[in-house]
Amino acid sequence: MLQRFFRNAAHEFRTNLRLSIGIVMFISLILFTLVGPMFVDPQDSRPLSGMPVQPPSGEYPFGTDDQGRNLFAVAVVGIPMTLRVGLIAGVVGIGIGTFLGFTSGYVGGTFDTFVRGVVDTLLTVPGLVVLISIASVIREAISVEVMALVVASLAWMWPTRTIRAQVLSMRERSYVQMAKLNGMNTVEIIWRELFPNLLPYLAVSFVGSVSAAILASIGLEAIGLGPQNEPTVGMTIYWAITFNSLIRGLWWWWGVPIFFIVYLFISLFLISAGLDQIANPRLRRQV
Repeated sequence: MLQRFFRNAAHEFRTNLRLSIGIVMFISLILFTLVGPMFVDPQDSRPLSGMPVQPPSGEYPFGTDDQGRNLFAVAVVGIPMTLRVGLIAGVVGIGIGTFLGFTSGYVGGTFDTFVRGVVDTLLTVPGLVVLISIASVIREAISVEVMALVVASLAWMWPTRTIRAQVLSMRERSYVQMAKLNGMNTVEIIWRELFPNLLPYLAVSFVGSVSAAILASIGLEAIGLGPQNEPTVGMTIYWAITFNSLIRGLWWWWGVPIFFIVYLFISLFLISAGLDQIANPRLRRQV
């Protein structure tokens, strides 16, 4: 069974161009953060580590900012922090969404009505306003992990709604009815019959949740509501805005983090599109 899984995974990697390109791009970004410390001291991401306002050169590949921080070191240290926010928020969001979506969609009744009402109500509230309000209250104590939990506080609603809709369409199918006749209880049916069939869809939802979490965290940080002492991608943009780097022509200060944001989201989009091709038989037939 394990050999079959790896064989199918290898086949998808060869034939699913979007998925393979997205994975290669994402892995290359991870490798950059792993290999980067071999070429630069991570401590150079702190203020007064080098000469201020230096354009890209052999000594400073990405240049430096007004505070003398080596932007190459900032990228090496900050990109993993930004990815950590997205992964933590994505795991929490998809975890809560999966639990509520499966239980409410399959069990139904009063619990389903309650969950559906809460989700529908919260989805009408502007998420960015809520995140800004929460981040403003805890601004002094905010860290990368706290930022991730702030973003995760709203990351579970869409997964709950979409997974519930999928479960509603699956619970009346013949194999679920046969499982009931064979004496399986609710937990066994969800875990053995429904969950495996939704794995590709859950993978797509997870990638989407990570992307949305990273975007939300960068947005909060860019307006100054992030961890002030951490060189995350969003905080790098915030300091570039604060010191008017665009007007002053310091293109490397804002250009480097924006490049990494675009690169990251292209990779995540391609991964999501490739996984969607696996989860959606109609897309598979069109390829």
